[in-house]
Amino acid sequence: MTAQELATTLQGKLIVSCQAPPGDPMRETSTLVRLALSAVAGGGAAIRANDPQVIAAITAVVGLPVIGLWKDGDTGVFITPTVRHALAVAGAGAAVVAADATDRPRPDGSTFAELVEAVHAAGALVMADVSTLAEGVTAAELGADFVSTTLSGYVPGTPKQTGPDLDLVAALSAAIDVPVVAEGRINTPEEAAEALARGAHSVVVGTAITAPTALTARFVAGITRP
Repeated sequence: MTAQELATTLQGKLIVSCQAPPGDPMRETSTLVRLALSAVAGGGAAIRANDPQVIAAITAVVGLPVIGLWKDGDTGVFITPTVRHALAVAGAGAAVVAADATDRPRPDGSTFAELVEAVHAAGALVMADVSTLAEGVTAAELGADFVSTTLSGYVPGTPKQTGPDLDLVAALSAAIDVPVVAEGRINTPEEAAEALARGAHSVVVGTAITAPTALTARFVAGITRP
């Protein structure tokens, strides 16, 4: 599938992130596959998934594009941090490889441009996970097929917010020609719709749909009295 074909498929649509953090009871391949199937049944247009094993299992049964990544570690650049990780994700069947495209150093000393080149050579597309306007502009110039606001609020120096960074969505949409994907802290259908209204091509929602542990904790915190 070409970048233009996938962009057409995803325009104005919901991408569901089916992931679970380390130690969470949901972090099991067959469970994540069922989450993906549930997302399909609910009308999701694509799945975002972590880890080559999980990606391969989901692509085997879900007839939707999979945006794959490989989280390795939890500090610095850890979302598909190296070319090796990116090629493993592509090899697992992901239509799109999502990778950190911030200006921080990558653990293997490679560049984002090298990752883009390698993934394209492997026949997959690239989604650049960024935290700022400047990073998104650079990622688009380096050949990223999609740019996502995934890392806004999670990289030092970016604004801490309880909701999505809609200002970044709007700024990126005005500045670059590649599709902008809104991701990060989208908690309600209304916020998802607002992201599209502010210029997002597509919207990724994860925790608010597929994370019962986090959702339960949110309710417990809301009803717990000091």
